[in-house]
Amino acid sequence: MATTNGASLIARSLKQQGVDYMFGIVGFPVVPIAIAAQREGITFIGMRNEQAASYATQAAGYLLGRPQACLVVSGPGVIHALSGLANAQQNNWPMVLLGGASGLDQNGMGAFQEDRQVLATTPFTKYSHVVERADRIPFYVEQAVRTAWYGRPGATYLDLPDDVIGARVNEADVRAAATIATPPRSQASDGDVQAAIAALRRAERPLVIVGKGMAWSRAEAEVRAFIDKTKLPFLASPMGKGVMSDDHPLSVGAARSHALKEADLIMVLGARLNWIMHFGLPPRFNPDVRVIQLDISAEQLSTNVPTEVGLVGDGKAVMAQLNAALAADPWSYSADTPWRRSITDKIASNRLAIETMATDDSAPMNYYRAFRDIKDAIPREAIIVSEGANTMDIGRTQLNNYDPRTRLDAGSYGTMGVGFGFAVAAAVVQTDRPVVSVSGDSAFGFSGMELETICRHELPITTIVLNNGGIGGGFENWPADQPLPPSALSRTARYEQVCEAFGGQGYYVEDPASLRPTLDKAISSGLPSVVNVLIAAQADRKPQEFHWKT
Repeated sequence: MATTNGASLIARSLKQQGVDYMFGIVGFPVVPIAIAAQREGITFIGMRNEQAASYATQAAGYLLGRPQACLVVSGPGVIHALSGLANAQQNNWPMVLLGGASGLDQNGMGAFQEDRQVLATTPFTKYSHVVERADRIPFYVEQAVRTAWYGRPGATYLDLPDDVIGARVNEADVRAAATIATPPRSQASDGDVQAAIAALRRAERPLVIVGKGMAWSRAEAEVRAFIDKTKLPFLASPMGKGVMSDDHPLSVGAARSHALKEADLIMVLGARLNWIMHFGLPPRFNPDVRVIQLDISAEQLSTNVPTEVGLVGDGKAVMAQLNAALAADPWSYSADTPWRRSITDKIASNRLAIETMATDDSAPMNYYRAFRDIKDAIPREAIIVSEGANTMDIGRTQLNNYDPRTRLDAGSYGTMGVGFGFAVAAAVVQTDRPVVSVSGDSAFGFSGMELETICRHELPITTIVLNNGGIGGGFENWPADQPLPPSALSRTARYEQVCEAFGGQGYYVEDPASLRPTLDKAISSGLPSVVNVLIAAQADRKPQEFHWKT
């Protein structure tokens, strides 16, 4: 009778359920799983830190539209990966974490790296479980993948004891699991669809907010058709950018604060009224704003602001319902209204204010001068990874996305350190698109050793570091007899030389005139590269009407 072992069953079951990529760090007791995964045709990407590996895994799941796997060792390996689980859960991105564990026969004895890993992962997952027998591995893998994928996506965890990984079982005793079907696309009720359109018709100052839920559900064609039919102004959330192209004439991205504050009705498509959207509350929103909300989860409706019309269902399916209703009874928002004119005027005044900074050739540069050349150098089809404080926030307004799922950043959890993991995932799973990572110098430090991963796998990622020598802001000519401020970093750090040390390309830029040609050279090379751009230590955003947490 044919036999197999736990490691082979894990790899085979993952492959059966559509896992094509595994990111992680091997060691006791998970090495056999990684070897078996490669044997099954799963691409294994060895990383330098479990946090970065877990970030890469969730980004791969988001980009591919189905969960992928992260493999880590027991104890500290699992604990290091908790950051990734939390980020995936907050972003609603699917991933499966596989953690090694001490043998079941040593539970409670103080085994090597023994820890209560199921307990530790439970607060950050939709599902966490120990696999207690090798013959049940297909069952648990199916549970983990399906739970991560179905409904509101998120993170799951499987605890894999050493003796289960190495156990030999008869093939005939293995409990087979069915291959998971693509999640069903649920629809909203017809009455709610009609109520939503009726509410839009009554609005004087309507605004559509397009969230990353629309990108996840692959609803870009339906959202674009809806905007084209209704002629409604829209605002993209940070990772909703690209579902509608940022250069679309109905985008209000350059007048964001004005549009949010003055809209009398917002239609929230796959976004949440959390801190990123200022909770839907004054002073950032109209105190009497009406809300139409589309979400896969009914529990999300009326969070912070009462929902007038709730459209509960899959983004792609519900948008198709809205478009069908509009085809039967067409309606569009007038092109000549005070609301449209006020948005147009605000966009013009904001652009004028930014233009002064964007054309300032002083050295060291300000953010807007740097972003002017970065925006022009990045290929239109590129995936942009962005992290940092000012670097990410200003980049959201200055760097355009034209296709869905082409912006990856700190997201709903505001996690710094995701950049290199996200960039690795993007380059590995979407080889037809260039990957450009735009990072602050502080953000670079969280996972900078992943440059070795990038160079080892020869991934054509260009990393641009906007270096102001600090967290948020740096300091020039600080007195030598005074302790450095807590937010200070090295002003003279040569981050590009780290890439050179691993076999990639490095470039250092101080002169604004040399930035664009340097970027062109780095991006067009197709090689791993870092462009270290020195900017003014106290460079900042343009004056803001509101504090960021309001």
